[in-house]
Amino acid sequence: MKPLKAAKPVAPTGPDRPLDPYLPQSGNRGYLVSRYELDLTYKVTANRLEGRATIIATTTDVRAKYTLDLAQTMRVTKVSLNGRRPSKFAHRNDKLTVTPSQTIPVGAVLTFSIQYAGTPTPRHTMWGDVGWEELDEGALVASQPNGAPTWFPCDDHPGSKATYRVSITADAPFQVISNGTLLRKTTKASRTTWVYEQPEPMSTYLASVQIGNYEVRKVASSPVPQFAVHPPRLRAKFDRDFGRQPQMIEVFTRLFGPYPFAHYTALVTDDDLEIPIESQGMSVFGANFCSGNRDEERLVAHELAHQWFGNSLTLKRWKDIWLHEGFACYAEWLWAENSGGASAHELAQHTHARLARLPQDILLGNPGAKDMFDDRIYKRGALTLHALRLRLGDERFFTLLRTWTAEHRHSNVTTEQLTDLATRFTDQPLRPLWDAWLGTTTLPALENGRMY
Repeated sequence: MKPLKAAKPVAPTGPDRPLDPYLPQSGNRGYLVSRYELDLTYKVTANRLEGRATIIATTTDVRAKYTLDLAQTMRVTKVSLNGRRPSKFAHRNDKLTVTPSQTIPVGAVLTFSIQYAGTPTPRHTMWGDVGWEELDEGALVASQPNGAPTWFPCDDHPGSKATYRVSITADAPFQVISNGTLLRKTTKASRTTWVYEQPEPMSTYLASVQIGNYEVRKVASSPVPQFAVHPPRLRAKFDRDFGRQPQMIEVFTRLFGPYPFAHYTALVTDDDLEIPIESQGMSVFGANFCSGNRDEERLVAHELAHQWFGNSLTLKRWKDIWLHEGFACYAEWLWAENSGGASAHELAQHTHARLARLPQDILLGNPGAKDMFDDRIYKRGALTLHALRLRLGDERFFTLLRTWTAEHRHSNVTTEQLTDLATRFTDQPLRPLWDAWLGTTTLPALENGRMY
């Protein structure tokens, strides 16, 4: 290979400014990833993961070194950069640092090839354990917000969206589910290899692998193909609890715009989980959410809504988490309103009364890392949307939502983009509404059915 000619590498004079102050150790500067290709082998009984990651990126500045996020539970054995190996690398403090053998100019292709192995374990965080988790029989991945490095090297920041090909080899009795479309499945001796392609850009925390003794079946074809994945013992309960999911997709398609992916999968593990888990094109529920009594249908709606708000439209920075959870919570109310339950306004009134009794110390527009998954973010975010709906009226409000999802499909978004877009749907100033709901901790009052 002919050496590239450019200015000498420029080493940063100090540590890079964090990409996001909520997670200052996550994410990396100097490149933009466009593609991940992961070839994984997982031994279920030993909880042993072996991997080869090919990461294709484009440089954004000239660097002496490039870094990737990877947990110390994974041991790196070989690294090449742009086909040159062995490359000099170091792996410390959950950062894999790779030193190029020559200068790489701005705008050039940067291809990492990394071989690694280890015993994947969740990362312990202030929000609980996140990442790859061993189950009684199998494994699951729940990476929000910073668990992706527990199982593959990456640029772990929601603003870094890329396409994926994931190949996973596991013991033959187990089903392996990942994001995107199953391209092929081959069995050799006692092991099966599953290859998935995720063509729509995806943030690292939404990448997922689910392994278990599951039954997999197609349960609906319209408006998009829908699949059920669950232990065989839960089939009847699943059909009851998730039976109205096709109607949910129809309602949300009408209100939010076209479903953003090729298909949708609802998966129930054989283990209990504290909360459901979202990933791109798929939602994961614990067996405790599958009772057969349809008690948790609001959560089925909530996780489904994340396909629009969180997966297709993904926040650029974690302080805007209400753009995910507020919208998904409001979708619960919209499903109730459109399926014979209480109206969104009735649910808003009830929620407002409950929030008024709680501490008034949450700033929705910038809650801080510790509180970004506080339930008050979910509920106050939904109330903010209801306040906007009351101000705009239904026709303009839902046109706004469909425009929001269409103009930012498969990209990253900020609160400022939403507030700017909303000005196109009214001649009245909306700044007082946004300031009250997003910019102050005091819960705005409910007055005459209007929230502003």
